[in-house]
Amino acid sequence: MDLGLQGRTAFVSGSTQGIGYAIAASLASEGVRVVLNGRDTARVETAVGRLRSEHPGSDVSGIAADFGSADEVERLLARLDADGYEVDVLVNNVGLFGLAEVESITDEDWARYLDVNLMSGVRLSRHLLPRMLERGWGRIVFVSSESGVDVPADMVHYGVTKAAQLALANGLAKRTRGTAVTVNTVLGGPTWSDGVAATVESLAASQGLPVDALRAAVIGQNRTTLLERFIEPVEIASLVSYLVSPLASATNGAALRADGGVLTGIL
Repeated sequence: MDLGLQGRTAFVSGSTQGIGYAIAASLASEGVRVVLNGRDTARVETAVGRLRSEHPGSDVSGIAADFGSADEVERLLARLDADGYEVDVLVNNVGLFGLAEVESITDEDWARYLDVNLMSGVRLSRHLLPRMLERGWGRIVFVSSESGVDVPADMVHYGVTKAAQLALANGLAKRTRGTAVTVNTVLGGPTWSDGVAATVESLAASQGLPVDALRAAVIGQNRTTLLERFIEPVEIASLVSYLVSPLASATNGAALRADGGVLTGIL
């Protein structure tokens, strides 16, 4: 399907692997000029090369920055401006996640999660949203999680930042009234991203279990998923690509589910 995105420019935070990379690849396949991002320059360059190889002729570049540092985000934004990128599509995907008992989460942990998961979107949107409004068209999508609605007891810090993303996106959408700019959120469910795979592989090794067996056991414990399997990153990417397209012009200020049925209530 032609989503009508040919010639647009997108910045996808946290896009050297997993969901972010899948989103970048989906957009590149639609003729979007894509700017990738990761913390490590070498990994960014590797991801850029991979995406160019998978989509010959695509316009792909990358900028390394750690979203836990406000100074690095400022340098990234200055680089976007200096290189002449007029970002039409902003995908706030970068995020940290991990299991932890709430009493063990330090103030430093909280600050890091808030900086990366929430303030990354604040800083990018603060810079790019006014420019979209001036140009008369734009899309911002936050890749949140069902954990922002149903906060896990062993991931409270993660869930709180994802709930804050929902609030941020809702507020920003109100700034776009009467324009062709939209701000939406995607609520992902349990996704077999690189980060999740690494966590499961580490747990399997520590417990002496086959990875496939532990993977099946982990998703099997989730009694509310209707898919009864992990979501693939490309399935999240497909919804994001639709949301940033002209086809989704009537969708604004929304939180859309790509959770596999984890959230059983009506949103």
